[in-house]
This record gives sequence, C-alpha cells and structure tokens, in this order.
Amino acid sequence: MTFEAFLAWSEGQPGRFELVAGVPVAMAPERAGHARMKARVHRALSDALAATGQPCEAFIAGMTVRIDERTAYEPDVVVHCGPRIPDGALVIPDPVIVVEVLSPSTRGADAGAKLDDYFRLPSVRHYLLVKTDGPRVIHHARQDDGTITTRIVSEGELMLDPPGIRLTLAALAG
Repeated sequence: MTFEAFLAWSEGQPGRFELVAGVPVAMAPERAGHARMKARVHRALSDALAATGQPCEAFIAGMTVRIDERTAYEPDVVVHCGPRIPDGALVIPDPVIVVEVLSPSTRGADAGAKLDDYFRLPSVRHYLLVKTDGPRVIHHARQDDGTITTRIVSEGELMLDPPGIRLTLAALAG
C-alpha cells in the first residue's frame, strides 16, 4: 500500500494504524501509565516551546510522520517548527523532535526500526524514548556533522537544540 492510499484507507478505520513496509499495522491499546507519560511529555515540551516564543508546536498522538512512500508512523509526541500546520492536516512535515513512550509491545520496534527510520528524515534532530518507570529518557541526537549520539538521562534536564529548549526530567515525574 502506498502512503497516499494508507491515509485514505485509515481515515475510515476504527482504531489507529501505522504503515510499515506498505502494510497497515494496528496499534495496540494504551495502558494508563503510557497515556499519562505521553501527556506529561506533551505538556513539558509545549511549556518549554512556549517559553522560547519560537514558531514550534508539540502534537500528541494522532498525527502521522511520513518516512517514505511505504512507511509512516504515529509517534506519541512530535514537535514541528516552522509555519503553522493547517487544522485539516494529517501529516507532520519536517519533524524536529520525535518521542515514543516505551511499552512492552512496542519497545523493540521503537528502539530498532523506528530509530533508524526517523533519522532517515533530515529534519529529525532528537528522538526520545521515554520509559514509564522513571522517568528515564534515552536521548538520540543528530549532531551537526550528522553523527547520532545516544545518552540515558534519569535526572536533570535535556538540552534539545534545535529548537533551543530545556526539558527537565522532573516535569515528567508522576
């Protein structure tokens, strides 16, 4: 299935889906801890972005990130910087920060195939894998020379530049 066919198909389906190598894949229901962490991450990113005054916006699950013609994901939280995305849009163009909250059913894909796929997009500078039993964040960052660095953060803050924000782990604590 192509990306365009997937978008048209998915709008009429109950539940949520991602497109993986041309095949629609149903997303598992979320546990309460996952949903809470996703909301805390969204709030923390939104607050940090608002403090900068930059034209950036954080979106909570529901928006699609297109990887290529046969692959598209729906991250838990995604940040876009630039012109405001129209209200009717389904796709986030040029994401800067992508966040996945880890769960038992998605941990392998989030840390493997999705890590590789998200960094195929030149706009992605940060990929955060957030653990619900923490908070702990695995921060993958694209450096200016194109290399990807990884660090595990369990306290303090993350500097996410671009877009030039600080994400405190205390804001993710429940």
